[in-house]
Amino acid sequence: MTPHLTRRHVLGLGALQTAAALGFTRIGPAAAAEVEPAAAHYAPAIVVGSGYGAAVAALRLGRAGVRTVVLEMGRLWETPGSDGKVFPSTSAPDQRSMWFRTRTEAPLAQFLWLDVVNRDISPYPGVLDRVNYGDMSVYVGRGVGGGSLVNGGMAPTPRRAYFSEMLPRVDADEMYGTYYPLARAMLGVNDIDPAWFESTEWYRFARTSRKHAQNTGLKTVFVPNVYDFAHMKAEAAGTAPRSALAGEVIYGNNHGKKSVDKTYLAAALGTGNVTIETLQRVVAVRPDPAGGYVLTVRSIDLAGRVTGTRELGCAQLFLGAGSLGTTEILLRARETGALPLLSEKVGLGWGHNGNVMTARANHLWDTVGADQSTMPALGIDDWDNAANPVFAEIAPLPMGFEHWISMYLAITRNPERGSFTYDAATDSARLNWRRDQNTPSVNAAKNLFDRINRRNVTVYRHDLFGGNRAFADNFTYHPLGGCVLGDATDDFGRAKGHPGLYVVDGSLVPGSLGVNPFVTITALAERNMARILAQDPR
Repeated sequence: MTPHLTRRHVLGLGALQTAAALGFTRIGPAAAAEVEPAAAHYAPAIVVGSGYGAAVAALRLGRAGVRTVVLEMGRLWETPGSDGKVFPSTSAPDQRSMWFRTRTEAPLAQFLWLDVVNRDISPYPGVLDRVNYGDMSVYVGRGVGGGSLVNGGMAPTPRRAYFSEMLPRVDADEMYGTYYPLARAMLGVNDIDPAWFESTEWYRFARTSRKHAQNTGLKTVFVPNVYDFAHMKAEAAGTAPRSALAGEVIYGNNHGKKSVDKTYLAAALGTGNVTIETLQRVVAVRPDPAGGYVLTVRSIDLAGRVTGTRELGCAQLFLGAGSLGTTEILLRARETGALPLLSEKVGLGWGHNGNVMTARANHLWDTVGADQSTMPALGIDDWDNAANPVFAEIAPLPMGFEHWISMYLAITRNPERGSFTYDAATDSARLNWRRDQNTPSVNAAKNLFDRINRRNVTVYRHDLFGGNRAFADNFTYHPLGGCVLGDATDDFGRAKGHPGLYVVDGSLVPGSLGVNPFVTITALAERNMARILAQDPR
């Protein structure tokens, strides 16, 4: 189901396109002006970040008639580069690929133990960032749309029982009856045509992995996505420009992907009440003696140079900068004494959703195909395994030639949790996570794939992730926690101790959901915003 394109939605998309064409860093009602307007010094509401939860907050505030400014650290991704494309492909990354790096840092580090995957690039505010914390690295999206720009689009909802275990203070009936359906509709979640899946060359890789799973007595399930599968079918037929079928995923998709800049944020801009400012980093928050909050914001240019520092005031502040960004903002404010009443539980409850990546070497007759869609559509569902529950995405590896590799991103149930602490020397939050805390995840994934290998007489690939490893457990795409709902906040994301300050992103989720988390983050933000707008003064 796709969101209904109202006139206001179309106006919002137009504002994004106009701002990109004119090179504005301020997008909204005044974006079509000949001269970029001066930033407002006060807004009734400020939203920090523009990913899933932040986009929900912006839209619901805008529809409630609240003038709202969205501050985004990255750039607006609407302007084509010299190649005529907004985003580069996964196999040919350039400066657009990563956030101020001189070399890309893809999850796949090698092929045949050769350093042929990553490329030297020029520093630029690229769309993907890998934030490294020693034993754990976290991938995050940079730009208007946040993580929705760089993920694989898989849009499942978690098992209801596990959702209730992780978020026991949230009414599951309300979530599954109202807010999950709302989030799915707004995000444009859709399902692959099973008949096309069975016949197309672009998903042979998934059918091969399904056969191996079924040989082992395991269940596979189709997984919905926010990539438009009708567009993908047209790509395969040669009647639409290729994106998922052109190797585009981790550095953005040029066509077909319903990232939130095209859904929630476009609708928010269409209200006429929401403005988005790009290349803006919030570095401090303090109370305003007159009420509300004052933010210290640094502006950067495309070279990363700080071009200005200013202060913005608001009556209500909504933090949607993600598990890393929101937690860092609040930790800094608490530890420097700016917001001393924040809960001592800010910084706790972090987890990587049990992420582990692995790959298997197939027999020569078990081909995966030279042509592979970058959008996963199938998963191995062994979550009912009481000892080692795993949901494993059957991941593509679109290299343009036959390689006989089956790759997976396993989501496991890992009870270990990390924490963030504030480092005054670097003025940043540091993640406390030891490599041995990954052991439950690796053991669960190994249990599953050992069984598949034994039954199909196959082996692991050790040449892909560096260090001769079969399991990549040193990074995550699913950072969760840091400002856990009901602990660091109340049951609806209100930060404890400071009225008018809210958390609306994945930092509310305590470390694990058992599936890709963005639909839950969106639905939870819808639930919380409905309560906040109904009850809190503005």
